[in-house]
Amino acid sequence: MKIQNGFRFGLFGGLGVLIALLIGGAVVSLATILTYIGAALFLALGLDPIVTWLEKKGMKRPLAILTVLVGVLGVVAGLVLSIIPVIAEQVQTLVTQIPRVIESFADGSLNQAITDTLPWLAVDDLLAQVTDTMSDPTFLSNLGGGVLKAGLGLATGVFGALIIIILMLYFTASLGSLKRGIYQVIPASKRVGFIDISEQISQSVGRYVVGQLTLALVNGVLSFVVLTFVIRAEYSALLAFIAFLGSLIPLVGTISASVVITLAVLLFDGTPTVLWVAGYYLIYMQVEAYLITPRIMTRAVKVPGVVVVIAALAGGTLLGLLGALVAIPVAASILLIIKQVVVPRQNAL
Repeated sequence: MKIQNGFRFGLFGGLGVLIALLIGGAVVSLATILTYIGAALFLALGLDPIVTWLEKKGMKRPLAILTVLVGVLGVVAGLVLSIIPVIAEQVQTLVTQIPRVIESFADGSLNQAITDTLPWLAVDDLLAQVTDTMSDPTFLSNLGGGVLKAGLGLATGVFGALIIIILMLYFTASLGSLKRGIYQVIPASKRVGFIDISEQISQSVGRYVVGQLTLALVNGVLSFVVLTFVIRAEYSALLAFIAFLGSLIPLVGTISASVVITLAVLLFDGTPTVLWVAGYYLIYMQVEAYLITPRIMTRAVKVPGVVVVIAALAGGTLLGLLGALVAIPVAASILLIIKQVVVPRQNAL
């Protein structure tokens, strides 16, 4: 009888492990779809505070949702019709400038310009490595494969963005019914507390999304104005768009985009324009870190600075860009649960 019980235990244990492996494989296979759903739900929670604000102004919720959705579609359409053609034109102009850049590499003028601007950089060694790499027989085949992968990645990104926008519109329109459906499966004795914490988390995520988008818009608009009308750098619309996208990434996004923009200006504008651009972004990063970000994000999420850094690093490592975006509101949600659920229970013991 003991052998039979042991056999049954082992059989059920083996089946449990097999089911767990099947579930894990399914989750891995659906990782892309789950990422799209998570991003769309994250953005929908970001639009919910706007819907709530319109409701407080006397607008009924269906009309408020419709207004917000029309506004989002209008912003997307405006972006496509106004910014994208300018960026496409500047990218085309950029491509036509590639032969001039190659020629400047060949005659040594670019080498001299970089040496004069950055004397600490070993330009000769760097160019020697580039030459050795380009002389490799497999360089062209690897380059062709890289271009193909880049094209497929761009197409996948555009397709994913469309899916996220469609899901975001659906989640925004049905967010109330989704919440009510989740609340109904919670036991009645715990439902009130669960709803209270869930609404606080939802509002925190929404405020964070709005705050991060505001920071990105500020950086993008200021970059376009300064680069176009003050510094008069080439490809200002493209560079401002890079600044906008970079600011969407917490912690390292602004500085990463600033480095990319500065290097691009160095390559195509040279000195002294690059010095003005570098100086502007050094000043802007200080203003953003000490003035803009605290004023915007303090109202959004109240998370200690060390937790912000750890959460962003962990989220970026686990889930890439999406993980970095959602890490801070997730950390704020965990701290909220600990403060309002775990700590009171510990105090009651």
